[in-house]
Amino acid sequence: MTSEVFSYESLVHAVAGAAGSVTAMTVFFPLDTARLRLQVDENRKAKSTPAILADIIKEEGLLAPYRGWFPVICSLCCSNFVYFYCFHWMKASWLKGRQSTPSIDLIVGIAAGVINVLLTTPLWVVNTRLKLQGSKFRNADIRPTNYSGILDAFEQIICKEGVGALWNGTFPSLLLVLNPAIQFMIYEGLKRQLRRGAPRELSSLEVFIIGAVAKAVATTATYPLQTIQSILRFGQFNTPKEKSKLLSSLKTIKGLLVNRARKHGVLGLFKGLEAKLLQTVLTAALMFLLYEKIASCTFKVMGLGSPHYKKH
Repeated sequence: MTSEVFSYESLVHAVAGAAGSVTAMTVFFPLDTARLRLQVDENRKAKSTPAILADIIKEEGLLAPYRGWFPVICSLCCSNFVYFYCFHWMKASWLKGRQSTPSIDLIVGIAAGVINVLLTTPLWVVNTRLKLQGSKFRNADIRPTNYSGILDAFEQIICKEGVGALWNGTFPSLLLVLNPAIQFMIYEGLKRQLRRGAPRELSSLEVFIIGAVAKAVATTATYPLQTIQSILRFGQFNTPKEKSKLLSSLKTIKGLLVNRARKHGVLGLFKGLEAKLLQTVLTAALMFLLYEKIASCTFKVMGLGSPHYKKH
């Protein structure tokens, strides 16, 4: 069991996934900035992504779209390392050389997502706060914050809001493990379809397209919950007074969803979806492309061949 948990193959996949995601996010980071502003700042008028970015640059400076890049990259690197490692370790342990199926991909994806959420949510809470710090909001109710860096943000949140605040948004995040699970299920399923007949390494264009399709479907299906997740992580909301934390979380999510729908209509739940799709689809497609290439090259350099092509 120990050798299965600490396997070289899982480590290669984890490092490749983390490196690919960090590179892809850096390239498309301004698109994520536009998406987050639309989700959190209710009074900001929904415009096209280029128009939102133009407003941000005009009001806050040329580098504003990259504000909070370092904490986001740190969080993303840790998060994807954990997810890719757990996904490939659990999948290899379950299959033991057999062919995978969409249901197995989905179950393993959900399990890996739960582990990832519980371990990395504090990093995402801090990165959301730092990313939005110094922003010029249209909503006057949003309170300004003053964090000097990642460690200071952790310290201030714990001192002022308690340790539990580092796990703000955990409940919707646990529901959102469906996002990467659906994404990986579609991605792995499309890979198997393209490899029917003879195992082969997919072309760069094929990997890019199926990565984009998988992420587009997963993002659209789960977007309203992603908006609530961002609001909860930002910490600018009123929490219902309930003895049960689960009941409190459910009431908070319901309240935020209903309030947003009342103010902006059902389409208000999808405010920022264009920016999110543009950012997340391009980022995921590039991430999968880099991940496949890095993993493939590593296996070849080590003279192992890729078990990824043979088993999965």
